[in-house]
Amino acid sequence: MDLKDIASFTDYFVICTGTSDRMLDALANTTIDEIRKKYKKKAKKQGLSRDGWVVVDFGDVVVHLFSPDQRDYYQIEELWEDGKILLRLQ
Repeated sequence: MDLKDIASFTDYFVICTGTSDRMLDALANTTIDEIRKKYKKKAKKQGLSRDGWVVVDFGDVVVHLFSPDQRDYYQIEELWEDGKILLRLQ
């Protein structure tokens, strides 16, 4: 989601759903490792997979990893509805 003209703290959100705690942890850890290797960017990870929402902050890109229930509850796409959806995969 492109937020460049909307948010002052980041340019993009990446929003994903993981179906288990293990999957959320794997998505977060793999994202951190791959971005560190390829782009030399540091990340700040917040949240716990058991709570259903993990955030990985790279500065200009913030990755939100949700359990299905938490994603339905927070409806982050609706909260940031002025942002432009760049790609949707299901």
